Amino acid sequence: MIKLFIRERLSWILFFFIIHFFMLFIAYIDESIPLSSILYIVFLSSIIFLIFCAFRYQKETKFYQKLKDEEDFFDSSTFSHPLRPFEKIVQRNLMQQLEQAKKDGVQTQLHVTQEKDELLAWIHEIKTPLTAMHLIIERLENREVKANLTFEWLRIHFLLDQQLHQKRIFFIENDMYIEHLDLESLIFTEIKTLQAWCMQKNIGFDVDLQAERVLCDAKWLAFIMRQLLTNAVKYSEESDVMIRSYEHNGQVYIEVKDSGRGISPQDMPRIFEKGFTSTTQHEDSRATGMGLYLAKKAAHALSIHIGVQSALNEGTTFTLAFPKSNDFVDMKSM
Repeated sequence: MIKLFIRERLSWILFFFIIHFFMLFIAYIDESIPLSSILYIVFLSSIIFLIFCAFRYQKETKFYQKLKDEEDFFDSSTFSHPLRPFEKIVQRNLMQQLEQAKKDGVQTQLHVTQEKDELLAWIHEIKTPLTAMHLIIERLENREVKANLTFEWLRIHFLLDQQLHQKRIFFIENDMYIEHLDLESLIFTEIKTLQAWCMQKNIGFDVDLQAERVLCDAKWLAFIMRQLLTNAVKYSEESDVMIRSYEHNGQVYIEVKDSGRGISPQDMPRIFEKGFTSTTQHEDSRATGMGLYLAKKAAHALSIHIGVQSALNEGTTFTLAFPKSNDFVDMKSM
């Protein structure tokens, strides 16, 4: 701040020294003026000038130092008690801009909330014709047409489900209810949803649930499992997807293992990033890159750790490590 103060007052400081240098120069060339007296006056005035600068530094930088150090820039108390006219101008302009920024922020928040509510309402409305379409598809006798339509229906269903959870995930803490869940019922419900797609791709499931129950939220755990199972089926062909659960050191683990195309090493650090699809499989234009991203965010809110192991063209294993029962005591929903 001292350097800034000197730079700000540099012209005045130079003016002071130029005037005194000019006085010494006049005393030097004019023998009628005693040089020693002028030197004494210059010395005293320099001392007084330094004291004056130190005093003004304390007065003038207090307001700006507070602005510089303030963490909460939107706190109006930051601009209290300006001492100088220019400080009052700064305060007035900043306060006007802050008030306008707050109004714009409130309007933006209301607009975003309204759009979110409208989108959620639309998603719920669209589920009705989707359900009717599914019932119509189930009545079709042509198996090939039925399989193709079921696959496309599933794509729409999963995209809507993903969009619904994407909007809800920002308020996930308010949407959780932690309880003991029956893993068999939850997992088989998700497998049944994928049944038609699995039959089309000749994919089966090998389920081994040594740990039968887990403490978690039903809706969000089902969503996480849906993303993992969907990825396993999507990137596999004519193979089994293995699902197993077990308990180790007081923690429950769920593994979802497929024998599909796997993940390249260069993609592994980025698979949970928003919108990331693949740097090697460019032909898969239908991927949104949102499934694992949302699953990771939901898992983080539930204190679930998602681990992944994969080898290219050999398959992928996702592991859900649930927190110990005592860890849920700190969760807001409890």
